[in-house]
Amino acid sequence: IGAASLEHFEGRVAQALAAGRATCWSGYYHGVVEHAFQGSERHELPAKARSICVGDAIRRTGYVAYQCVHGLGHGLMIHTGYDLPESLRVCDGLETAWDQTSCHAGVFMENVSSSYGVKSRWLRDDDLIYPCNAVAPRHKTYCYLMLTSRILPTNGYDWRKTAATCRESEPEWVATCFQSLGRDASGNTRQDPAAILDICRLGGDDARECVYGAARDIVSNDAGPRRAVALCGDAPAAARAYCFEGIGTILGGLHVYRGERRAACRAITRGYFDACVRGAAAT
Repeated sequence: IGAASLEHFEGRVAQALAAGRATCWSGYYHGVVEHAFQGSERHELPAKARSICVGDAIRRTGYVAYQCVHGLGHGLMIHTGYDLPESLRVCDGLETAWDQTSCHAGVFMENVSSSYGVKSRWLRDDDLIYPCNAVAPRHKTYCYLMLTSRILPTNGYDWRKTAATCRESEPEWVATCFQSLGRDASGNTRQDPAAILDICRLGGDDARECVYGAARDIVSNDAGPRRAVALCGDAPAAARAYCFEGIGTILGGLHVYRGERRAACRAITRGYFDACVRGAAAT
């Protein structure tokens, strides 16, 4: 639908994005930006990538800006024939560090979950952590945040085995893998709090990372916090503050100003207000 919308608006990305919504983890936004590369020669991709997600309509909130730059990563993988190193290089040429890492997110998502059923050559059946254990440090964050989407299909969606594989990550990235587990727990359970928490318990000492990842995913999926608040309320007491901080990291992007972010946090929690505003960068 997003790709067709861009055709309808004659290639005007900002107008197409403004006409859409965040339904189904912002699939509409993905489609708009992926299609924006249509017709570009390979050598034109860096300049094209720098030109797509610009303008006040796109940059008005961090949430829409993220969807746009994230979509760039998907589009780069598709239009380079799943050339992961080149796609990351183009991302690294974007203006800000935030744009670069947001673009990495789309690259690694497309690498493990192809939009067109392609199996990327940047995956190894005998090393499920790859390529996260091989890419440069600046590229690892979003690689590990997508890792369990690579692991789960290989073991028949065995959550216990997936948790064990997370522990094979590079030591400093184990927690990030468990955040990925929470993200997948959210999507695969249709954001059901009880089912998510059952999966997150498999994380043991890292269960709170799983809950944090799930909370972020729910807010991203819904473009709102209501269902994530229910998850945090049901979470173990030791994980609740971190859960609300996770809500804040996405909720903050839905609002432009510090006061709006604080008001949004205050509307969903009193007891964990400080954690929410910390996540929302509104302290």
